[in-house]
Amino acid sequence: MPKKASVLKFVIPLAVAGMLLAGCSGGGDPEPSAPAADGPSGTLKANWGGFPQSWAPGQPMEPGYLRVPYETLTALGEDGFTVEPWLATEWEQTPADLTLTLRDDVTFHDGTAFDAEAVKVNIEYVRDNGGQFSGALSMVESVEVVDDTHVKIVFSRPAPTFLTMLTQRNVPMASPAAIADGSIVTTPVGTSPWAYDEASSIAGTQMTFALTDDYWGEEPGFENIELYGIADDTAATAALLGGEIDITDTEEDQMPTIESAENADTLTYPAIRNNIVFFDRGPGGVFEDVNLRKALCYAADNEGYKAIDTGVLEAPQQHFLEGEYGYNADIVGYADPDAAADAYAEAGSPAVEAVFPAAPFNKQQLEYFADGMNELDGVDVTVQELPVPQWISEWNSGQYAFGVGNNPQITPYDWYSTWFSAQAFANPSKLESPELKAAAQAAIQAGTTPEAEALWGAVMAIIVDDEALACGFTVGSEIIAWNSDTVSGVEQPTEAWEQNLVNYRDLTPAG
Repeated sequence: MPKKASVLKFVIPLAVAGMLLAGCSGGGDPEPSAPAADGPSGTLKANWGGFPQSWAPGQPMEPGYLRVPYETLTALGEDGFTVEPWLATEWEQTPADLTLTLRDDVTFHDGTAFDAEAVKVNIEYVRDNGGQFSGALSMVESVEVVDDTHVKIVFSRPAPTFLTMLTQRNVPMASPAAIADGSIVTTPVGTSPWAYDEASSIAGTQMTFALTDDYWGEEPGFENIELYGIADDTAATAALLGGEIDITDTEEDQMPTIESAENADTLTYPAIRNNIVFFDRGPGGVFEDVNLRKALCYAADNEGYKAIDTGVLEAPQQHFLEGEYGYNADIVGYADPDAAADAYAEAGSPAVEAVFPAAPFNKQQLEYFADGMNELDGVDVTVQELPVPQWISEWNSGQYAFGVGNNPQITPYDWYSTWFSAQAFANPSKLESPELKAAAQAAIQAGTTPEAEALWGAVMAIIVDDEALACGFTVGSEIIAWNSDTVSGVEQPTEAWEQNLVNYRDLTPAG
């Protein structure tokens, strides 16, 4: 069987960006994929390297795990950009509020009704729990239950891309009963076709999800899904080729073994936007001096790293790529590593000690960045490797002065709100310059007008060029490998910038 090796790029034309920002109303029922001709059957065994430390909404967890039990209020269409109905069927949005019409035939896996009260509980929970995604909900002033199938979200400031944000991992719908009793942390309870089966699971090794009897949508291809946490890529490859698992994420060094096998296919797609974020940048912080931040940004040399890592598809000088809403052609960035010494001298050549927290899959990149930074006299950056679940939950928690990790936000409003506003959870310094705050407020107030695009470009320039709050940008590929003897239908997921993910509903047992 020929190997599949497709690499696609997510590019958002400006016309489509306008659609993303418009969000005035939506209607019609979603159209889930058709089930297999004979109905669901078999068990899909998927490995994504490490289980989430928490299944609570708003907590960091890999999409490959989250999107098994959970669903979102809205979804991205097949074009990867257009916002479509899912658990919410219609909406009306103004600068002041958003009213959602909800499906009336959905229940959570524990029997709790999905209704306006459930939506209110989830949004308030994510907004108020101080998790990674709370900053993106900081504009939610209140959530009002109109009736069982209508909920109004009132904004303290305009939120033009709120519907797009709802398609992502920020606010998966979890059972309000499980949230209330705290069990949601260890036991996911959502509305998807597959409910967690604790009795068939093995703690720390395997999580089993079984098809529910009363799912509201079309039946999927597989009856059951088993999730695994095999962190070692070589062991995962052996398990895949041996038939112990059906699908896994993998790395470039495993490709020769996988490509030589007759029973394996692979899919490569851009899924990961990594960059350096300086967390300890407040008064007295390690990275208080903007010239120091610029020096380390130059020294990191993301373009040099791209040359040695085939998994890096691009090494841009900003978060958004050309064609995406938020891209600013005037941003210069830090492409010249020779400029590091001058910027360091401007900072006064201070002695600097800092730790990069790393996971096994990004340790090489962080060691490369650290080596470049340590070329500056007085700079001592060390790399500390953490287990995957710990790294996911801690790298951006403020325990470390800086870090490199996934920045999946697909609108400039969400990226700013998540990492750089004074209210952002991932801004532990709670510092935001008057210039950045004023520029962001102007962009937010512009809403969906033609002026908004240029205003958000100005915000991005302040973040990157003026204040060096983020740098070292790389666009990484996700490599999915699967056993072609056991599973078929693997395609690039429609969800933008989400790693460790396949289109679960479209997968079917091979043959």
